Amino acid sequence: MKTFEIPEFYKSPILARVKDWRTAQDPKKKDFSPTLLDFGPVRFLMARHFGFCYGVQNAIELSFRAVKENPGRRIFLLSQMIHNPEVNANLQEQGVSFLMDTYGNTITPFDKLTKEDVVIIPAFGTTLDIKNELSNRGIEIHSYDTTCPFVHRVWNKAEKLGADKYSVIIHGRPYHEETRATFSHSAAESPSLIVKDMKETILLGDYILGKLNREQFTEAFKDRYSASFNPELSLEKIGVINQTTMLAEETQGIADYLKNIMVQKYGADKIKEHFADTRDTLCYATNENQDATHQLLKQHADIAIVVGGYNSSNTSHIVELCEQKFTTFFVTSAKEIESADTIHHFDIHTEKRKTTLNFLPDKTPVTIVLTSGASCPDSMVEDVLMKLLSYYKETKKVEEVMEMFN
Repeated sequence: MKTFEIPEFYKSPILARVKDWRTAQDPKKKDFSPTLLDFGPVRFLMARHFGFCYGVQNAIELSFRAVKENPGRRIFLLSQMIHNPEVNANLQEQGVSFLMDTYGNTITPFDKLTKEDVVIIPAFGTTLDIKNELSNRGIEIHSYDTTCPFVHRVWNKAEKLGADKYSVIIHGRPYHEETRATFSHSAAESPSLIVKDMKETILLGDYILGKLNREQFTEAFKDRYSASFNPELSLEKIGVINQTTMLAEETQGIADYLKNIMVQKYGADKIKEHFADTRDTLCYATNENQDATHQLLKQHADIAIVVGGYNSSNTSHIVELCEQKFTTFFVTSAKEIESADTIHHFDIHTEKRKTTLNFLPDKTPVTIVLTSGASCPDSMVEDVLMKLLSYYKETKKVEEVMEMFN
């Protein structure tokens, strides 16, 4: 497995030992059960998989390399490199500036760029229009293109669907950088349309079966389909791909639902002519983290704490899963834990930060599920663990607990 050079301040000595031990015990990653760190009055159930994925490590390595290799030159991130505020802030501290925000709004106008400037493409990738604009300005974009290889895999799948004359249905968050990039690449090869969730998928199915008219279709999917997309013709042959960080069961449900719609319209004997079996296009880290979270749901715990950027799609889905069983707090860092009585956290349903008092159960022992998204440094998870641990008396020493991981 490739190793990456990432700053030491993103690493956790404690969690590195746990992860290395689990890898040695289970090198083929067949065991998704959590790891118990038992400190006596407080116990932590750590997800089998969490933290930086391959694509994020690659993006961090290339971004910090860009700073090191280009002294004196202006360096820009196209937008947030990953959805973690601390990582983006670290790069800004190194002198890196942003061209756009996470929604594509301009911060630094492109016409201010020169061919001497360095531009880093984020892990989400970017649109063909933006790549062309940068190239036309003489900016070399390949050296520091950190687009995740698993995002490239989705683009290749879309290209294959287009070559086989299928239209592409993209399951993703419409305004997410990765979905915008995937839509751009897909639309260049075939008619493409974005669905956000099952609710929108049902509307699409209703149109395919003639239950909605063209005007209703246009209203439901305004700004969600490519110029080449003709609803009367483009929905005769379809295939489903997704933003690589979506919830696995939701994507599968969407694909199954649309396949059933095509069976209703064309018959089971002709389904292969109208629906492409694209299989799952989630990245490996999304699958592993979600599988590990499902194993957490089989355990008993008093609360769950998930660490990550509040605009992180993959982290939000881990929160969504944890909420199925546990009282769950989504925090961006240990700073959100104000005291043993007060925690500030993000509500994914209202998309607002809120405060909860007396969040730690008044019992002994307390069992806490602890995990993070794929864009969260392990050091931030360790900070959360250590802060929570500090609220309890007469706990076992860290080194004593860690002895089993030698």
